[in-house]
Amino acid sequence: MDRKFIFVTGGVVSSLGKGISTSSIGALLRARAYSVTAVKIDPYINVDAGTMRPYEHGEVFVTKDGAETDLDIGTYERFLDIDLTKINNVTTGQVYQRVIQKERSGEYLSQTVQVIPHITDEIKNRIYQAGIDDNAQIVLVEVGGTVGDIESLPFLEAIRQIRFEVGKENSLFFHVTLLPYLETSEEYKTKPTQHSVVTLRSVGIQPDGIILRSKQLADESVCNKIALFTNVAKENVFTSYNADFVYAVPEILEQQGIGRLIEKSLGLESITPELQVWHNAIKTLREPKYQTDIVIVGKYIAMPDAYLSVMEALTHAGIANNAQVNINWIDAETLANGDTESLKEFSAILVPGGFGIRGIEGKIQAAKYARENKIPYLGLCLGLHVATIEFARNVAALKDANSTEFDPYTPEPVIDLMPEQLEVEDLGGTMRLGDWPMKITKTSKLAEIYSERLDKNNIVFERHRHRYEFNPKYVSILKKAGLKISGLTPGMEGRGEGLVEAIELENHPFFVALQSHPELTSRLMRPSPPFKSFIAASLARKND
Repeated sequence: MDRKFIFVTGGVVSSLGKGISTSSIGALLRARAYSVTAVKIDPYINVDAGTMRPYEHGEVFVTKDGAETDLDIGTYERFLDIDLTKINNVTTGQVYQRVIQKERSGEYLSQTVQVIPHITDEIKNRIYQAGIDDNAQIVLVEVGGTVGDIESLPFLEAIRQIRFEVGKENSLFFHVTLLPYLETSEEYKTKPTQHSVVTLRSVGIQPDGIILRSKQLADESVCNKIALFTNVAKENVFTSYNADFVYAVPEILEQQGIGRLIEKSLGLESITPELQVWHNAIKTLREPKYQTDIVIVGKYIAMPDAYLSVMEALTHAGIANNAQVNINWIDAETLANGDTESLKEFSAILVPGGFGIRGIEGKIQAAKYARENKIPYLGLCLGLHVATIEFARNVAALKDANSTEFDPYTPEPVIDLMPEQLEVEDLGGTMRLGDWPMKITKTSKLAEIYSERLDKNNIVFERHRHRYEFNPKYVSILKKAGLKISGLTPGMEGRGEGLVEAIELENHPFFVALQSHPELTSRLMRPSPPFKSFIAASLARKND
């Protein structure tokens, strides 16, 4: 069949949940056995999300090929159960950078380079290429930001042109808008949606469907009014109301008929979607057999989206253990003085990734508390660094142990800058990124954790994002003191046996830290093995 394109735009306000709507549509198509890919368009001028503040933008999601992307790419991967790449995240910075490169190399010789057609052509080429690279029957394209933003105009023009090029029978437009409820008058207000659609139509796009974001299901009269004023059939007005769990959204939209609209509009076969995995997940989330309380000791906790993939991986692990995972937060800075009394009430401790010295001593105290009190501990990237520093200081008697990230002059640099990073000047896209192999020690907790995914060489792949590593000069010293090195990157020149990928403690119920970010590959259908085992260990402690 001809490749189909579904475009999702947003209006009224940002952060409406376009990513969830886009992902849910993709999940419904995947449940109908179509091959699907997704593209996130970010109108900011940054080339990628790698240098943005977590407090402002949320987490940076890393793809298998090392692209630092918007967090919506992670949502797509989790909902669609696919691996995306750098082609799936398009930014204004990338587009203009490439067009300027072409101009400098003479590809536009004699032409005046303009937004139309040169910028819009580059945008269209990237969207088309994503469908080709991923061999997708259907390409989902989410345009970030809000209709009416100046920076979004070239992207809206590009997708308008794509409809003209591929035909209405191969393209579909959904517009996601806010449906606010005024407590004073006790009514939903449709004017924001009306005005948003008018703005969208002013750039030549008439939506085929409206997705309303509201507290609850919009009644028929509201949908009829919106249909009348937006020139959208009333059966094509849907409500993505506040759900108890985001994984309930695909079924919510399916029940309202969004799947039938897509089938009819794009000439697809009428298929009953296979949604059993979603049914089972929601049933477990709503009626778990067990509960566990874990704590995340972080430094960006004022913006939980900075840890979105971690939270979702914990949810997946809870479902796999038939358990509700209650996530609690502690600001690492509050533990810096050694007062760890607040950690006593939790069944497990997780220390996630991060950058910079703020909160580091508190994270070290959290690792110490978990080690000494036999509380399950999972360290991710920076979580491995602080666990190594803590062990070096308090077990191996290296009192001045530290990372050169936090103290460039430390006499005991147990964590140090990777040699290949020494000459790096640019900060964007220059870390160790993407999929890297990890060879796991056979007689280790980690081998047990990854038993179902190990290949014949005891290797698995996980995603990375870091500049600093476990200093190979201290491997033998810390091993002699009792630290178990359970994962190495094979074939790393100058690293002895290899770059340290994972550490663990023996005679401890669960103390595992990884240099990688296993949360990035966790799926509802396939939870991350370290997270699944971590939650199992927390349940075992809770039931002791």
